[in-house]
Amino acid sequence: MIEGIEIQHIILVSSLMFFIGVYGFMTRKNLITMLMAIELMLNAVNINFVAFNKYLHPENMQGHFYSLFIIAIAAAEAAVAISIIINLYRNLNSIDVEDVNNMKH
Repeated sequence: MIEGIEIQHIILVSSLMFFIGVYGFMTRKNLITMLMAIELMLNAVNINFVAFNKYLHPENMQGHFYSLFIIAIAAAEAAVAISIIINLYRNLNSIDVEDVNNMKH
């Protein structure tokens, strides 16, 4: 147990977050909402890292460090993705996936 919360509840919340992110990524046409869905999936993975680390090895902080590393990578990924989206909006005046797919080489 993690301070009164059972591991099954944490896994359930994390799984729900992950599949909400998958659903958002698969159904949305807007690049910003797709990026938000990817970030939601990464946060669900972070919750799993911390929960399993606390459950399996409470004396070790390895899961926390993995989560911090993933947060740093996600921040860099989000910055690059937003800059690409801004550039696409300047060129196409749209951030829909279908408009991006219709770009000429």
